[in-house]
Amino acid sequence: MGRFKDKVAVVTGAGIGKTCALAIAREGGRVVVADIDGSAAMACAAQIAAEAAHALALAMDIADAQAVAALFETAERQLCGVDLLVNNASAMHLTPRDSAILDLDLAVWDQTMATNLRGTLLCCRQAISRMIGRGGGAILNMSSCQGLSADTAHTSYAASKAAMNMLSASLATQYGHAQIRCNAVALGLIMTERLLVKLDEGMQRHLRRHQLLPRVGRPEDVAALVAFLLSDDAAFITGQVVCIDGGMLAHVPTYADGGNSRAARPSGETAEADTSPRC
Repeated sequence: MGRFKDKVAVVTGAGIGKTCALAIAREGGRVVVADIDGSAAMACAAQIAAEAAHALALAMDIADAQAVAALFETAERQLCGVDLLVNNASAMHLTPRDSAILDLDLAVWDQTMATNLRGTLLCCRQAISRMIGRGGGAILNMSSCQGLSADTAHTSYAASKAAMNMLSASLATQYGHAQIRCNAVALGLIMTERLLVKLDEGMQRHLRRHQLLPRVGRPEDVAALVAFLLSDDAAFITGQVVCIDGGMLAHVPTYADGGNSRAARPSGETAEADTSPRC
């Protein structure tokens, strides 16, 4: 389709970000992939090179202002600018220690905010000035349903994602006149390789009970939405938080326990009796 022909994209985080970077490259975009794990960034760039076009890979910490500046200077020097930004990098390694408020290690809070929020802000600041010089651009911030709905733990992560949603709206408001769009995507249960290792089948069933669609999300689902929101097909969409969660946040609480939703379930199936894998 070529929606990103002659466009340059910076994508941080090579998890779901890898699938997003591939989607952009397959439609003609030139991509810079950055990850704190240099080998992950290089593997992503190699896959892009094998399937679509040349890509750059950089190892860097997005919480480091100098490293972020160097990332965008590299994109400008080697690819002549930045048109698109996907802020996907996140401190997921901290979530096992991300507790309820009274039990929370403040170092976890600080490190989570440094990566998820400060890092996103730093990347946005670097991108905005370059996009203004090119007549506009599009930014996508990877948020989470946990930034829209509270949990018994993951306090730091949820707060960082909620703040990211408002950062996205603020950016869209402040720089829309410069033809810069910014949206956030709130992820639900997206089954990445990392998450597959962490979630046993029992927990997957539990989470699927709260969805309206009978499967887990895939990175390709996210990449398709990200590509749409970055493209000119979404030229009049900005300042939004778009959920991609299979309907997890769309229903009344009684849905997961059967309640008035039993009639909508397949014959003989209840939430309690559902033991068959659907992913």
